[in-house]
Amino acid sequence: MLVKVFGSAIYGVSAKTITIEVNYDIGVGYHLVGLPDNAIKESNFRISTALVNTGYKVPGKKITINMAPADLHKEGSAYDLAIAMGILAASEQIESEGISDYLIMGELALDGEIRPIKGVLPIAIQAREEGFKGFILPKQNAKEAAIVNGLEVLGVENISEVIEFFDEGKPIEPTKIDIQKEFYEQLNSFPFDFADVKGQENVKRALEIAAAGGHNIILIGPPGSGKTMLAKRIPSILPPLTINEALETTKIHSVAGKLGEKTSLMTVRPYSSPHHTISDVGLVGGGSFPQPGEISLAHNGVLFLDELPEFKRTVLEVMRQPLEDREITIARAKFTVTYPSSFMLVASMNPSPSGYFPDDPNNTSTLQEMQRYMNKISGPLLDRIDLHIEVNPVPFDDLSAERNGEKSIEIRKRVEKARNIQTERYKHLSKIHYNAQIGPKQLDEFCQLNDSGKALIKTAMERLNLSARAYDRILRVARTIADLEGCENLESYHISEAIQYRSLDREGWGI
Repeated sequence: MLVKVFGSAIYGVSAKTITIEVNYDIGVGYHLVGLPDNAIKESNFRISTALVNTGYKVPGKKITINMAPADLHKEGSAYDLAIAMGILAASEQIESEGISDYLIMGELALDGEIRPIKGVLPIAIQAREEGFKGFILPKQNAKEAAIVNGLEVLGVENISEVIEFFDEGKPIEPTKIDIQKEFYEQLNSFPFDFADVKGQENVKRALEIAAAGGHNIILIGPPGSGKTMLAKRIPSILPPLTINEALETTKIHSVAGKLGEKTSLMTVRPYSSPHHTISDVGLVGGGSFPQPGEISLAHNGVLFLDELPEFKRTVLEVMRQPLEDREITIARAKFTVTYPSSFMLVASMNPSPSGYFPDDPNNTSTLQEMQRYMNKISGPLLDRIDLHIEVNPVPFDDLSAERNGEKSIEIRKRVEKARNIQTERYKHLSKIHYNAQIGPKQLDEFCQLNDSGKALIKTAMERLNLSARAYDRILRVARTIADLEGCENLESYHISEAIQYRSLDREGWGI
């Protein structure tokens, strides 16, 4: 008897339905074909033991299992449950009516327990698009799949529940969630707040500008000046995620297996902070069977690179293309996957190898050491960072002051107001939503300079020897400063403030 059961495979952040054909015939043998990896090939041991422990068995006749499309590589242990149900149905140990109406996924333990899997959200979206009646999956993943409307989500803890559902018609309680409640309930829950930061008003101003325009920023200061503390609080002033952004972000974290069991929808912008020993593949994604890297996990959020010069040069250079294109494409011989990577880059570094420069007596670095240290960051990468901010140690008077700083929620209101202006301005342009995304054509249209502004930026370009890309960055930052003030036109003081945020272009930094 031939039975068809359906599973799904993840490619990039999308899913592709896999047809699992199970044929039970005269003869002896267990044949699994369709380019399965070792985890799938080993499934027969898990399946046979799990079935025996639940009162069933793998029959001793010839079983042929084909995973179609046969030329597409399949990986992982998530097909265990679908294959087991196909074997039981094909050998007529259970009723198989209606089994093809459901997409079935889950890893089997030896006692029949069903363990959680990765990539549930894109699988659920694909199942709905292809008209499946329901999705049977591990109970731990059910909340994640339930955010997809129009699909019956049946979370199960043991294979016995699935067998009884098809064989005896015993119902399984569908998992349902209120996506609006789930989304808005956690929208403003942040563990860190700018009210905790003493002093550093100039840096807070720069971070507000960066958040308002989606600009990349680097913080330069000695140890203990508060660079990491400030960076951790940036997500709290970014505009809230939209429903579409939340779904897109959740898909990436689902594919990477980074969602917690109790999390169904990511409602707060992600914050990723990889260690400086990370590899190229760890940062941008990849591997034999590509997985999202840290830059994709930071999509719609913040990627914080602490101690930027300590990262390997090759690791930093692979970020240049994603910073421009806001996506990363990973090519393999037989397929290509593209992961979104539209993130706000926040980096930090010491001003010298010793950590102190230019006027601290503790600075023991020679000029050659400083030159070597600063040259670890290439000019093209620095050009892609819009704001360079010096972070000075906090004076004692500010540290001991009892007055708290401005709360993140207040800064966020101003950021949202500026973002709304940008959304309205770029509503007729696809893929452009805020100032950091605009190209040369839009700069000419939306960042027109008056005579005093032109003279000011010309002087800065000549004295600081700025590149054409740095010129574009200054105009984008100035546009954001004007938006925060609600000004339609760029004034010379907007340009002047934007030029101040190019610290590493000034003489004395050894670049």
